[in-house]
Amino acid sequence: MGTDQQTPVSPRAARIEEMRRAERARARRNRVLAVAASVVVVAGLVVGGVALVRSQSDSGGGKDTAADAKGGSGHFTTGKEGVRTWSGKLSRTHVSTKVTYPMHPPVGGNHNPVWLNCNGDVYQEPVRDENAVHALEHGAVWVTYTDQAKKADVDALAAKVKRTPYSLMSPYADQDAPLILSAWGHQVSVKGASDPEVDKFFAAYVQGKQTPEPGASCTGGVMK
Repeated sequence: MGTDQQTPVSPRAARIEEMRRAERARARRNRVLAVAASVVVVAGLVVGGVALVRSQSDSGGGKDTAADAKGGSGHFTTGKEGVRTWSGKLSRTHVSTKVTYPMHPPVGGNHNPVWLNCNGDVYQEPVRDENAVHALEHGAVWVTYTDQAKKADVDALAAKVKRTPYSLMSPYADQDAPLILSAWGHQVSVKGASDPEVDKFFAAYVQGKQTPEPGASCTGGVMK
C-alpha cells in the first residue's frame, strides 16, 4: 500500500501564497469598511462641503500648487549591482494634476490619490505615471518596456508579474533602456527576462524595506 507524499514548498512560493491570502483578506475587509464608511461620508459631505467652500474662498480656489506638480529633485546613484537609487527627497503629496517627474519611469514623488492596481496586473497600454507611482508607494515593483524589447522577454516578464502579488507591468516609451524595473526610490535596467538582476530586484523590492506604506492594498484602485 503506497503512502501519500507532499511536494516541498519553497520559502518564496510560501511567501507569495501568504501575500495572496493577505491581499484577499484585505479586499474582503475593505468591502465591509466601504459600506460602513459610506454612511459616515454622506453625513460628512454636508459639513465638509460647507467647510470646503469657505476654505476655497479664503485660499483663492484650492487648486494644486506649482510645488505639488513637481515630482521632486535629486539624481540617481548607481550601486555595484547596477541598481540606481534616487538620492533626493521623494515627496508623497496626493495631487489631482499631472506631475512632472525628474526621472522616467518615475520612482516616487507626488502622485494621484488613487493607486494603479498592482496585484500581478499586466497592462497592454501605457498607464498614468501618477497612478503607478502610488502603486510603488504601496510596495509594488513596476516592469516597463519599450518597443525595442524582445517579445520573448516581454512575455516571460509578464508571466512572472502575473504570478507575483505587488507587481505590475506596462509599456513605456519614454525610457532609456528596453527593459526597466522600478520600485519606490530604486530602478534597474535589465538585459532580458533571464537576467539574474530580475529575480534579485523582485526579491529585494516587492514589499521591500523601501516601501513607504507596507501592507497597503494593490487592489481596489484603477485598472488603466
